[in-house]
Amino acid sequence: MSVAKRELVNNEIYHLILRGVGDSLIFRTLDDYFRGIFSIFEFNNTCPVDIWLRRKERKEEKILEALEGQTFQNINKKRDFFVEIIAFCFMPNHIHLLAKQVKDDGISQFMKKVGTGYATYFNKKYKRKGHLFQNRFKSVLIKNEEQLKTVFVYIHTNPISLICPNWKEKGIEDVKRAIEFLENYKWSSYGDYIGKKNFPSVTEREFITKVIGGQEGCKKFIDNWIKYKKEINSYSGIEIG
Repeated sequence: MSVAKRELVNNEIYHLILRGVGDSLIFRTLDDYFRGIFSIFEFNNTCPVDIWLRRKERKEEKILEALEGQTFQNINKKRDFFVEIIAFCFMPNHIHLLAKQVKDDGISQFMKKVGTGYATYFNKKYKRKGHLFQNRFKSVLIKNEEQLKTVFVYIHTNPISLICPNWKEKGIEDVKRAIEFLENYKWSSYGDYIGKKNFPSVTEREFITKVIGGQEGCKKFIDNWIKYKKEINSYSGIEIG
């Protein structure tokens, strides 16, 4: 018997994950990561996007460089969003997003456009065929402020596994190194939350920044979690990895 798809509700916040089929790599080069950032920015728009025309006009890197000095509100005045992207983190074989749905069926439409658009780019570049991502994306409803804070940490600390593969089981031996690594990890929204302009136009950060206590509060929140490694699995709903 088939199971009905759970409805995603407007103005609710969700933790979303999109994973490569069989946990295969979805980002192989720096250009792939740039294209991924470009995709979550460009495809968060109800209007059709001619991605190839956009590439002809300006390379992704040039567009992103232009975005780095501008605020979310200024660069996005004329865009018709599916979602507000609150936080993101790209890992070699999966993507984490924290997003608020602002249009009916917005998350599903956004994730479909991102998945299809990026897979088309990836398959053409690497001369491959077939699905790039595992079936439907996973989603977890954020039910309260405590869970929101915890998922914020959960998403932004994911890259620790790249330098400390067994950190969940064994802990983090070099806390200073882990903190510095996260602060300089380009493929997440964490840098923007602590005042290091990275891709500030991609995310709407005002809400969480107020909840956690500004840029200093965000940094302290992450640093303290790394130092004391509080349990977060019960809130996230999705396995860290």
